[in-house]
Amino acid sequence: MAVSGSLFLPQQSLSPFRVNLRSPCLSFRKQFCVRACAGKTGEGGGGEDEENAGKMVIRKEKDGWKIDFSGEKPATPLLDTVNYPVHMKNLSTQDLEQLAAELRAEIVYGVAKTGGHLSSSLGVVELSVALHHVFSTPEDKIIWDVGHQAYAHKILTGRRSKMNTIRKTSGLAGFPKRDESDHDAFGAGHSSTSISAGLGMAVARDILGNNNNVISVIGDGAMTAGQAYEAMNNAGFLDANLIVILNDNKQVSLPTATLDGPATPVGALSSALTKLQASTQFRKLREAAKSITKQIGSQAHEVAAKVDEYARGMISASGSTFFEELGLYYIGPVDGHNVEDLVTIFEKVKAMPAPGPVLIHIVTEKGKGYPPAEAAADKMHGVVKFDVKTGKQFKTKSPTDVDLQKLPVRFAMDRAGLVGADGPTHCGAFDIAYMACLPNMVVMAPSDEAELMHMVATAAAIDDRPSCFRFPRGNGIGAVLPLNNKGTPLEVGKGRVVMEGTRVAILGYGAIVQQCVEAGGMLKSRDIHVTVADARFCKPLDTELIRELAREHEILITVEEGSIGGFGSHVSHFLSLSGILDGPLKLRAMVLPDRYIDHGSPQDQIQEAGLSSKQITATVLSLLGKPKEALHFK
Repeated sequence: MAVSGSLFLPQQSLSPFRVNLRSPCLSFRKQFCVRACAGKTGEGGGGEDEENAGKMVIRKEKDGWKIDFSGEKPATPLLDTVNYPVHMKNLSTQDLEQLAAELRAEIVYGVAKTGGHLSSSLGVVELSVALHHVFSTPEDKIIWDVGHQAYAHKILTGRRSKMNTIRKTSGLAGFPKRDESDHDAFGAGHSSTSISAGLGMAVARDILGNNNNVISVIGDGAMTAGQAYEAMNNAGFLDANLIVILNDNKQVSLPTATLDGPATPVGALSSALTKLQASTQFRKLREAAKSITKQIGSQAHEVAAKVDEYARGMISASGSTFFEELGLYYIGPVDGHNVEDLVTIFEKVKAMPAPGPVLIHIVTEKGKGYPPAEAAADKMHGVVKFDVKTGKQFKTKSPTDVDLQKLPVRFAMDRAGLVGADGPTHCGAFDIAYMACLPNMVVMAPSDEAELMHMVATAAAIDDRPSCFRFPRGNGIGAVLPLNNKGTPLEVGKGRVVMEGTRVAILGYGAIVQQCVEAGGMLKSRDIHVTVADARFCKPLDTELIRELAREHEILITVEEGSIGGFGSHVSHFLSLSGILDGPLKLRAMVLPDRYIDHGSPQDQIQEAGLSSKQITATVLSLLGKPKEALHFK
């Protein structure tokens, strides 16, 4: 690549891109003031100084590519030529490094406008580039775990033009999604599922006689769950040809980092040893040695195997012996921001004949390349829209065992109900159903932030059994908070009436009570006065309140942001056993539909689920025999 004059990228189907290397860039070797243009380079330095002022600078320094985020979004001449991974296959190492720098700038600038998961994706830019350079998706399967690391992957697989829609209604999902792209092999939002999924794909591939690669990228805390280790143990037992990449970014990952200290340095010696471990010659020598010891006898073979594992543990990471015990061939640690090392190792592993399960341990930095993210305590993990220059955001154990022993464990369940941009992988639809079926569990849900404080105090006061409370994603409604921001324990199993009326009773559970109150207001404007009650508890039910609502009203409607089998089912079961359903009462349960609802704005999701205040109003009008009026609210 030229370092003076103008650089033209050889791409026949596109207009040439010129990279200006004049002042003020002369103080750096291989520094680019990047801007896409079709005209000739100006002869005068002063004019270009003015043109380049305010542009974000991408430059090559001794310790890697640097980006100056003090200006506007830069042009990305190399990234502009990459629409799919196939366009990366012939790029040199230097080109791949530049592509990674441009990709990092693209992610920062894009997420600054949309919000989303920033730092996790910044930490795997080089990894994403190297993977798509060496492997060929969608034939080769890459599984991202956790899924919010996949922004670079999405950009490189044909979705760059839609990144401004990420996590928005009808836009791109914030996580890999199979029906969004053939390059997304497995949909994963939450953590620790990739190795299990990858193992299943590897076994299926072998049964079908195919020879594609399966790569599970796991990290950002995902290695803390038991499912990952169970899957590795199974992979080792089956000796499946599976590549596991451990992205160790100091987020409680094994084995080089802890929350209290830095990671083991990944230097030149480690790089050389890692490349040796990945080489075909080393693997063949190792297998030959194993074959010889097997012929000598089983005892000698076992001793030799232990010596081999522990010797390799001495020259590599302290966790290598552990992974070898599970049956995975360990390579690492590798500098996860060194494109050349990553490409070399991936190519060597890819070329291995029937390698069995391989674990490549890479060390990365969360938020890499964006100083505000690197400096932030949370590494700017999940962000709303922010100022690129400063990083400042624009803010607006198993339950059965616990229940069996009546242990006073308190479960605080975040993201109850619909969760907006986080989508179906984070939607809390099923907790009411599975928590309320446990015999000793106290199950409650607040209607606003003040009620949440009271329920925290209630859970703290319950010492003879387990309890749980759910709360939604997002901000409160502005309710008046208790004095000193401390709640008062509620009477367990008692709800409250928030609006008095006749004929119709609406019994809400959780945050959806606010929609019920709004519906009550709409009906009142039509001279229909309904009772609205806040159940507070699903278990134990306030049977006295439910009995009163059922006997004093013609219609009883339960409303919840949960699946079938939840609060409404418990109310129906009680009314059935008590004989109240034998009378004239009309009972309806409004719950989340029996399908997954895609990401979008909270308002759009509530509407799609059929639980908005207008839809509650329409249900009431229909039950009152006013279908024409109901149409105005549908």
